[in-house]
Amino acid sequence: MGAVTKDERLAVRVTARQKQTIERAAAVLGRNVTEFSVQVLTERAEEILSERRVFGASQQAWNDFMSHLEVPARPVAELVALMQRPSVFEK
Repeated sequence: MGAVTKDERLAVRVTARQKQTIERAAAVLGRNVTEFSVQVLTERAEEILSERRVFGASQQAWNDFMSHLEVPARPVAELVALMQRPSVFEK
């Protein structure tokens, strides 16, 4: 697999103390500040996003949700008519 081109930039302003902390942590892991920052920022961003994709529900809420899914769909006249028309891909 070829190398991925990195052509986007991300600039941040930090305090002197934050910079020193980041530099020390990067050094402990044997990475430069850019590698360390990209890894940590990406991991945290993915964690935050996954928290928004997964949600929990009580057993009662889950049962209510499932019972709604089990109700047969009602016919929609416009969709029935659409499905009876010839396809635009058929000639």
